[in-house]
Amino acid sequence: MFYWWLGVAAVWVLLDQVTKLWADSALTFGQSIELLPVLNLTLGYNTGAAFSILGGGDGWQRWFLAAIAVAVSSYLVYWLRQIADTERWLALGLTLVLAGAIGNLIDRLRLGYVVDFIHMYYQDYHWPIFNVADIGITVGAGIVVVAMLVKGNNP
Repeated sequence: MFYWWLGVAAVWVLLDQVTKLWADSALTFGQSIELLPVLNLTLGYNTGAAFSILGGGDGWQRWFLAAIAVAVSSYLVYWLRQIADTERWLALGLTLVLAGAIGNLIDRLRLGYVVDFIHMYYQDYHWPIFNVADIGITVGAGIVVVAMLVKGNNP
């Protein structure tokens, strides 16, 4: 099952990269296109981590965050290899986090920033702009937490 999960991760990374390439070519930086009253497409470039933490750095954060992504991804691959085939929810969660980390790592290495374009909001409350990789990380982390609480798993 390990290689199957790596295949799922590869598909998620491909989806992430294709949507980012589309957003970068179809949208103008900073322009918002309303899809729903709570959802816009807004092209942004994030040189930092989640919520643009470290985004104000002068470039060192690119390599720091890339190194963290490589370390975390390596550990996730190791962990994914160790779990039983019956622990599908845990494997799915780890796979999504891994794919998200790799998707954003590709941007960071290739461009020096991460392409974001999904903008959710409600009235004056705005969630930071994100991408498909971020969805994988967030949903995957949630699945991992629930799977570990339900089954009592430890890495």
